[in-house]
Amino acid sequence: MKAPAHACTDPAHHVHDGDAFVHEVESACQQRGLRLTPIRAHALRLIAAAGRPVKAYDLLDQMKATHDAAAPPTVYRALDFLLEHGFIHKLSSINAYVGCHHPGGEQHAVPFLICDQCQSATELEDDAIVGALERRARAQGFVPRAQTLEVHGLCAACAKAA
Repeated sequence: MKAPAHACTDPAHHVHDGDAFVHEVESACQQRGLRLTPIRAHALRLIAAAGRPVKAYDLLDQMKATHDAAAPPTVYRALDFLLEHGFIHKLSSINAYVGCHHPGGEQHAVPFLICDQCQSATELEDDAIVGALERRARAQGFVPRAQTLEVHGLCAACAKAA
């Protein structure tokens, strides 16, 4: 678990475009000696293009349109690879996946704000939050290995509409 070096609030530093996202992951894979297979790249592109968390079986349905051999194990292996190398995040509370805003960087712990109405997920990049949780855990003698913080509620747009 690694916190970002600083809180990043500049959206220009984030990769949002699907093609740019896949390109950055391809570059990271080359630098790290990893193999981004066509299935992995396709899963990544679909996650990036969704603009919100994607469930594995929804991803499978989309992948079957272009990859006849797409099956649950194929999709889960692709997701496992992308998770292991920090290219995507898993939102456990809703069992869905989102692209990492900094796929070329080091793996890091990132809190998420998840809207219960529109299902959007906002990646917070604030090392103060991550650091505070880690310090509190260590103060109790707990040795953290991973950190997931998911805050549920309403995004600004849904709260305003309510």
